[in-house]
Amino acid sequence: MKRLTLRELLFLALCCDLGLVSKRLIAPAANAVTGLLRIPGGIGTGFSLLFLTVACELVPRFGCGAAMGFVQSMIALMTGRVGSMGALSPVGYTVPGLVIDLVLLLGRRFGLDRRDRLVLSGMAGSAAAALAANLIVFHLRGVPLALYVLVAATTGALCGLPACRIVRLVSPVLSARPEPERRNGIL
Repeated sequence: MKRLTLRELLFLALCCDLGLVSKRLIAPAANAVTGLLRIPGGIGTGFSLLFLTVACELVPRFGCGAAMGFVQSMIALMTGRVGSMGALSPVGYTVPGLVIDLVLLLGRRFGLDRRDRLVLSGMAGSAAAALAANLIVFHLRGVPLALYVLVAATTGALCGLPACRIVRLVSPVLSARPEPERRNGIL
């Protein structure tokens, strides 16, 4: 397997950070909406997983999403921002990353275009995050669980559209070859 370049590793780390920060930024608005709908959540997660889908699309190595989710969970644990999942947050963060990895892998194998892959991976990752959170924290059943997963999947799919735009903008920068270093005009 080809090793990750320093540029790719830095990009993955940046996306991990952006995912964590975006979740904190959007959480108040998301909590207001879910409070009105009387469901436990699911909106903010779709937005934060946008950065995992972008990273996994631009660094197409299976396992990047799961590794990034695990790194995010460790950062959340170390900073004390684990929310209601507590010590089980590595499960809640890693499962959606693994699902994103699987959907993108299968999407590439079956020839789906980039937009469809990103929308499906956002949708599946958000639904997986909702199911993991339900298993760990909420213990919903029936219609409330279905509504929770549906809201999460919908917001994940909607966040796949801006992810496609971000990938289109960042792709040339990430894939650009660095110039060789010159010393006194000599290579």
